[in-house]
Amino acid sequence: MSQIERFMLDDQPAPVSHYCHVVKAGDRIWLSGTVGMRPDGSAPDDVVEQFEIAIGNLDRALRAAGGRPEHIVKVQVFLTDVNDRTRINPIRQAYFGDHRPASTLVEVSALVTPILKVEIEAEAILD
Repeated sequence: MSQIERFMLDDQPAPVSHYCHVVKAGDRIWLSGTVGMRPDGSAPDDVVEQFEIAIGNLDRALRAAGGRPEHIVKVQVFLTDVNDRTRINPIRQAYFGDHRPASTLVEVSALVTPILKVEIEAEAILD
């Protein structure tokens, strides 16, 4: 069995439950859901600004485990308003570039904190 590494990142919002930001086992990386919240617990009102923060949090977590955007094979996006997809999509496209991971995007009634509008989780496989 591969060694399991767990990463807790100081530049990420503290977990609100019993989990870590990233788990790596062998060549696989699992990224816990990241939200548009700053480390101090604040979040902008705008979903686009929240998505920018969330994708930045996801990227820092991925890189802490040795990954890069092109290693992501599956991404899940949770929005409190599915109509915001068109607003956040340009940021997704800029982040992934030509790489297109498998993806799921769903509308949810709420996230862990009422101010949050978006959450992203992902899985990656290293080359």
